[in-house]
Amino acid sequence: QLQFVESGGGLVQPGGSLRLSCAISGFSLDYYAIGWFRQAPGKVREGISCIVSSGTSTDYVDSVKGRFTTSRDNAKNTVFLQMNNLKFEDTAVYYCAVKRGSGYICSGDAGRYDWWGQGIQVTVSS
Repeated sequence: QLQFVESGGGLVQPGGSLRLSCAISGFSLDYYAIGWFRQAPGKVREGISCIVSSGTSTDYVDSVKGRFTTSRDNAKNTVFLQMNNLKFEDTAVYYCAVKRGSGYICSGDAGRYDWWGQGIQVTVSS
């Protein structure tokens, strides 16, 4: 059975940093692309980053480019999201998700992801 453990969220001041981790057990991530999504109150879930199965390619939504970095450690079945220079508008619940189909292709479409973490709160506030 697939299990997700997301960690690293919390409260941070603007300009600060957080590192989210998503540890997945129950199968090997070696062949799957992993996405990070977020959902702010009253807003739709937004795809913010994706990393292909090998870790050699990533993709980001414009609003986080240059500030967020996703990486993965397939040996530990864990994916990371390093978030720097956080802004008020980054406040949301963050989710990691496993994309079905080819692990070589990323997508920001939530409909292409079959398995989801439970979500973790990130709050940027002064």
